[in-house]
This record gives sequence, C-alpha cells and structure tokens, in this order.
Amino acid sequence: MINMPNWQRSLDAQFGPPKPGQYRAKPEDFWVDEQLEFTPEAHGEHLWLRVEKRNQTTLDVIKILSRLCGVTPRDIGYSGMKDRIAVTRQWLSVHLPGRDGPAGLEKSLNELGITVVEQARHPRKLKRGVHRTNRFVLRVGGDAIKAEDFISRWQALCQQGVPNYFGPQRFGQDGRNLQRAEAVLNRGWRKRDDRQGMMLSTARSFLFNELLSARLTDGTWCQPLVGDTLMLDGTQSVFTIDSVDTTLHDRAAELDIHPTGVLWGVGDASQGEVAAYQARLLEHYPALCGGLERSGVRQAQRALRMRLLDPQLEWEADTARLSFALPRGSFATAVLSELMVVE
Repeated sequence: MINMPNWQRSLDAQFGPPKPGQYRAKPEDFWVDEQLEFTPEAHGEHLWLRVEKRNQTTLDVIKILSRLCGVTPRDIGYSGMKDRIAVTRQWLSVHLPGRDGPAGLEKSLNELGITVVEQARHPRKLKRGVHRTNRFVLRVGGDAIKAEDFISRWQALCQQGVPNYFGPQRFGQDGRNLQRAEAVLNRGWRKRDDRQGMMLSTARSFLFNELLSARLTDGTWCQPLVGDTLMLDGTQSVFTIDSVDTTLHDRAAELDIHPTGVLWGVGDASQGEVAAYQARLLEHYPALCGGLERSGVRQAQRALRMRLLDPQLEWEADTARLSFALPRGSFATAVLSELMVVE
C-alpha cells in the first residue's frame, strides 16, 4: 500500500521549513471565482447559470439542479470542480431545449444556499476544462504570517513561480483516494467502477507529484533539460526540445515557458535527461504505471510550475489576505504549502 509522502518544497533551501499556519477557518476565508475565456451567446438550448455556493461541492449543486429542472445529471455541464469548505463562483449549464427554466428556480436555489449571480442561454453544453483561470482570495493566520520571512517567501513565489503540485484534496483524507486507485488499477480498471475517472486522475496526480518533487530536489524543476517538453505560459501549447541554450534559460527565468511532467498513460517515453525521471517512476511504482497504461488513458503533460497572476498581499488585523489567479487545474493549496505548515 502506498503511503502519502512529504513532497519537496521550493523555498526550503532558501528559507528553511515554514512555520505552522491556519487557513479556511470558515468558508469565507477561502473564496474562488471561476473565469471563462468567453461569454455565453444569449441564445440556444442550454441555460447557463453562474452560481455562488457555500459549504457545497459542485456535484451537490448538480444534483440539486437536476431535481429542480427535471433533467438528468448528464444534462448538466460544468468546467471545474470547486471546493466544499469555501465560497465559490462557477458556471453550470442545463440542457433545456425549447423551454425556459422552471418558475421560481432562483428562489428555490437561494433557499438551498445557492445564489444565481447571472444567467444566459448558449447553444452548447459547458465542457470540462474550458475556464481559463480561477481567482482566489484567501485569509491565513498563525505563526507563519508572523514570521520575519513571510513577506520574503511570498515575494519569492511571485518572482520564481510555484511548484504546480496537485493538492492534498485530490488524494482524499489520509491518502484514501490513492489507496482506492491502487486497488482499482491492481485488479484492472473498468469504467463502471470509476465513472468519473477519479481513480485514474488520482494515480496520475500522485506520479506527477513524485516527478515534480524529484526535480525540485535536483534543482531542475524550473530549468529546461534536454528532452523536456516545454509549455508556453498562459496556454496549453507545448514543444519538445533536444538541446538547451541561453535563450531557453532566459525565457524560463522570465516565466515565459515552463518545463512539464508526464501525466502517465499510453504514449512515447521521454528522451534525453528527463528520461531518467520517468524511468524512476516506472521502477518505484510499476503497478500504478502499468495499470494506467492498461486502462488506455492517453499520456499528457502538465507544467511543473505555475505563475501567480495579479498577486496581492494585504493585512487585515491578525490575518494576511492573499489574492491571486491560477491557471485551470492548479491548486491554491500548493501555494499555501510553500508559506506554511497547515495545522
């Protein structure tokens, strides 16, 4: 059984381990707003709702909308999953061809703790992963924010970027999702056992974090290596390199490009200097790697580093207020882990 490790942080070599801290003492301390790349077209078969929720998961809202609108959960689209212990805003779509939403929908949702911020029609269902960024506003406290190096840590993250770890919520309490994923892959992954693909995602996330931690330990997590697949900042565009020059190093230092790590699956093995990191994963976790390949999931790449967009630090009494945006799929908890040891 795989146990959850303590992955390497980027700032420990410079500042040492961070102090203990707290966040999310109440949902209002963790605010998230999903940002789309486009606006609905104001016509079409799908009713798009931008909702604000508190202490509810995205799947909770989908179940409620399904019941109130008389549709199946498959008729409801969303771009990303949002935290439960938080105040979050996101878009969802409901397939309602030829009819309006039910009378009193906003009132019914409001009575269940869900506020409709805006709504519009659109020709297509909202698909997974189409939002561009998530905007976060976090309030944190504890010894971490009183430490002399707290501001310096924050400034370093703004300048050099943040390790793009999958957050602990991906792996469940005490790593139980990872243990479930290990069991599912050991006996052979089947769609009916993992309808949402969460077990595949959990296993791939763990292997990615292991690779990222290894490159952090070696000091290569934000430096291009021979054989790296690099990702352009702010896009999903990638290109593979067979040599490294000063231009690439300069672009990486300016956060214009980021090295990537593999999201394990069916595909070609890496070449050059980065091949050793992939080989190490296969050596240490053959069951996870083999199970993912047998499932048929396609190999993909994820940036090893994320850039904080429009970062701001303000002080409110005995708390620090951090605000920033992150690319879709990146975790605010990865930012917090560099600033504090969560109590």
